[in-house]
Amino acid sequence: MKTESLMPGLTRTQTYETGERMRATQLQSDVFSTPAMIGLMEGTCVRLTEPFLDENEQTVGIHVDVYHTAATKIGQSVTITAELLEVKGNKIRYAVTAKNDSGTQIGHGTHWRAVINTKKFSKE
Repeated sequence: MKTESLMPGLTRTQTYETGERMRATQLQSDVFSTPAMIGLMEGTCVRLTEPFLDENEQTVGIHVDVYHTAATKIGQSVTITAELLEVKGNKIRYAVTAKNDSGTQIGHGTHWRAVINTKKFSKE
């Protein structure tokens, strides 16, 4: 891991189109689900961190603390922003936010990921 370049304040913003597979299946209406939102938040954190990893390294999620604060209809786009807050050894903490295409913040929280060696991890 290139820790000298992986500094607090780094951000990545990515926009995703919501689709049928992201729907809250227990509801009658077509509403974006909490697990789908968390998945997009995790994915944005992964993409933020990837350029700073060495060969045979990747990150795995180890903690999620997220609030889903507003509904979004399936078909709307969702913009996720991840900001790197701190690096502690092989662990990285991010602030994450989600807004829909109406500009409404629909989610926020923090997420931790750990950098792993994929060769060692696959042997365990």
